[in-house]
Amino acid sequence: MKLFITTCLLMTLNAAQAFDFTPNELIVKLKPGQSLPKLPNVKSVQNLFENVYVLRTTNLLKLEAALKNNPSVIYTERNHHSERRVLPKPDPASSITLDKMVPQDSQFNDPLIGKVWSFLDAKKNGVSVNEAYKEYGTTNTTPVIVAVVDTGVDIHHEDLKDVIWVNKKEIPGNGIDDDGNGYIDDINGINTLVRDANGLATMDNKDTHSHGTHVSGTIGAKQNNGIGIAGIASNVLIMGIRTVPNEGDETDIDVAEAFVYAARNGARIINCSFGKSSNEGRQLIPDTLKYIGDKFGVLVIAAAGNDSSDIDKNLTYPASFNSDNLLIIASTTNTGGMSYFSNYGKINVDVAAPGSNVYSTVPGNKYESMSGTSMATPTTVGVAAEILSHNPDLTVAQLKDILIRSVTKIDSFKNKMVSGGRIDLLKGLELAKTIK
Repeated sequence: MKLFITTCLLMTLNAAQAFDFTPNELIVKLKPGQSLPKLPNVKSVQNLFENVYVLRTTNLLKLEAALKNNPSVIYTERNHHSERRVLPKPDPASSITLDKMVPQDSQFNDPLIGKVWSFLDAKKNGVSVNEAYKEYGTTNTTPVIVAVVDTGVDIHHEDLKDVIWVNKKEIPGNGIDDDGNGYIDDINGINTLVRDANGLATMDNKDTHSHGTHVSGTIGAKQNNGIGIAGIASNVLIMGIRTVPNEGDETDIDVAEAFVYAARNGARIINCSFGKSSNEGRQLIPDTLKYIGDKFGVLVIAAAGNDSSDIDKNLTYPASFNSDNLLIIASTTNTGGMSYFSNYGKINVDVAAPGSNVYSTVPGNKYESMSGTSMATPTTVGVAAEILSHNPDLTVAQLKDILIRSVTKIDSFKNKMVSGGRIDLLKGLELAKTIK
């Protein structure tokens, strides 16, 4: 299986070589109050958000030249592709049998809950899910919409079908954009990889890989339904957005559009279990992060990467973006240490979470273990969603601060991340009570 995304190393307009950008799209940001001039070779124009546009063209070079010295333009940039790396192998430090690790006094009746070791308390290297539920329960909570921007989600999975977000303003299958949001029949999310004749994302967001479904189960698989596992969050709705393809060539526009769609349709948290090894000075994603943070209060929780690398020195993205609404996650094992594959960084990584041998849902009503910071990220998202469901008035800054300040400190993590510790749901809920 594949996951962590890294940008291609070569950029060329030579048709004999592979593009690392789409040859017919240009991103344009205008100065406030300005409008696009009449331009040559433009087939369609899409307004991503505010004064940021996507121009689809028959001649990229001519379009770039026409805009190069235009005083109305802040920047133009090409729509770059990415490549994905394979998921890391199972962590030897977590290779012990995980079955029935969760104690029998667990309040969950899901038959495979014993494999979900992150539910253990902090002393046993989990994130204290069991203890948090014993203390705070699940009553008087508010539903939280979480967008999983990934390979898609199996919305029919036995353990996910009851927690899937539904766009109630849209009428299924009538071929009409009923809610006027620019997307036809987007009942459960969108697919930015398959576009219509006008370049707009379509609605077929099923998971043909398994990664996005696995992520979704960790966040919010239905609890106490007598089936499979339980997700960390008790009152969550999963919005599946297919942006990361099996072969790994999602683009900056795909990601930006996914983030904006999620925010405009009510998501408070976005799970981002992917990233790139370079950014080449691009500005679209940082601008998108700022837009969804400032306007909608969305927290993006993203993977640190799987290169066993210090990303303060070897930058990866989005981890190395300086965004107030971005939280970056390293991975831990069930024996308490950092996963062998996990990236780290005292400046660019915020917290750690269980990511080795994580047992969760995969398509076809199945379950399996995967490892990676991709798995640590939804563990953190589940914790964040549960805290937010108990405290829906928290701002994005407050939620991020709670997640960082409520960790269980680990000595060996002191110089490897901002918080120096592993997330903890019980401590997070306790800290949230003090926020006024």
